[in-house]
Amino acid sequence: MRGILASSIGVTCAAALALSLAPPAAASAGSGAPVAGVATRTAETADARVDVPGSTQSLPLQSLTHNRASGAVLGLTPRTVRTFSLLGVVWDDPSADLHGRVQVRTRAAGTGEWSDWQDVETHYTEHGADPDSPEAASGQVRGATAPLWVGESDGVEVRVLPETGSGESGGSGGAVERGAPEPQGDVDPADVTSGEVSALPAGLRLDLVDPGEEGATEGAEPAEGGEGPRTGVMTAAAKAASAANSALVPLGAVEIPSLTAEETREELTALRGADLTEQQQATPYIGPRPAIVTRAGWGADESLREKSFVYTSKVKAAFVHHTASGNNYSCSQAPSLIRGFYRYHTRSLGWRDIGYNFLVDKCGRIYEGRAGGVAKPVKGAHTMGFNTNTTGIAVIGSYGSKKPSSKAVKAVARLTAWKLGLHGMNPKKKTSLTSGGGNLYAKGKKVKMKVISGHRDGFNTSCPGGKLYKKLSSVRSKAAKYQGR
Repeated sequence: MRGILASSIGVTCAAALALSLAPPAAASAGSGAPVAGVATRTAETADARVDVPGSTQSLPLQSLTHNRASGAVLGLTPRTVRTFSLLGVVWDDPSADLHGRVQVRTRAAGTGEWSDWQDVETHYTEHGADPDSPEAASGQVRGATAPLWVGESDGVEVRVLPETGSGESGGSGGAVERGAPEPQGDVDPADVTSGEVSALPAGLRLDLVDPGEEGATEGAEPAEGGEGPRTGVMTAAAKAASAANSALVPLGAVEIPSLTAEETREELTALRGADLTEQQQATPYIGPRPAIVTRAGWGADESLREKSFVYTSKVKAAFVHHTASGNNYSCSQAPSLIRGFYRYHTRSLGWRDIGYNFLVDKCGRIYEGRAGGVAKPVKGAHTMGFNTNTTGIAVIGSYGSKKPSSKAVKAVARLTAWKLGLHGMNPKKKTSLTSGGGNLYAKGKKVKMKVISGHRDGFNTSCPGGKLYKKLSSVRSKAAKYQGR
């Protein structure tokens, strides 16, 4: 979601990449569709098995020349794929931008019907780690589009239309939100005009993510009733992730329950009593702790992340994001989406863990994100340049043109009232942060930032979408009231 996308990303592109994945019947007809060049990454093996806790199919985009007046069309021959629910386009260099338009259509596994073309957000890596940080410098990080949730699918078609050098478009020429993709609609590769085409990043490939089944990764079963701690065998990584919340809930808990205001103040003293100022001890402004689904609750495969946890010194601000993954999901599917984001961040993008510290679905349910403990200052990878002394909260969905639900907005307010209250921060005030480097503020620059900010306040991006961004004033007011201010 970085920068201002030129309107030329639309209709007047001079060339295109096209990947067409045909239905099973088409794939088996005639000579059959080739399957070479398909790489598969799973948690345990390269073979597809029903007991594997999720997997990623990686399909490299290859050139295929056609004699068309419009120019060469690049792509892959038709093929069928294993079932997946989330997708994204990935490339080798995380510092390279994809100047163009990515569109996909998918075939529903249950009905065999193909969807309309959908745009995929092409600017996403600014959600990542700060430049020069150990996570960014690991040598494993890759560039990518935002992940798009499409539901259970077994066929896919994608086309990448490079931006023309002229910067002109045959579209309407209307204003486009900062960093946002062009409005959705068909752009046929046969209709593109000739012209100088922006170079595309090297190593372009389509990653298809199967998020796996909830709880399948640890071999543990929930206690009777389904709400208690998961019992049975837990891996060392699963124990470590759960133990990071041991001051709040028992080992293996699938949810951290909500507390009353008085219970939360008592917990604050127990958690941070030695670090509280006299004023905080006398008048602890903190919102009641909301219920939070733990990583065990949404079924995290703890083998995907780095073993250690990384912390920052405190939480001075919260950055609000949207996942830009589309709004076509039910709340019961939210854990699957989060497992998909998690696998996409770790296996496709090469991050140490899921980037966000917390996620919120459209029904207002809150989920633990990056491992390390919800009450601790875990360092995330959500706002490039401002991951130190902050927390990142992502509302699941795309909110450039669609309003977020009132339940989601309320949940963000409740979460920030509690999380910022742990560190004595006033949601209606500003705080000083030091930039780690980005496209708005140079590395080392001290910046006055609102304690509750949108991603676009720290980076030139459309995130968290215009409609959600407009709700942040309400979030600040509500969060302050929850704190008793």
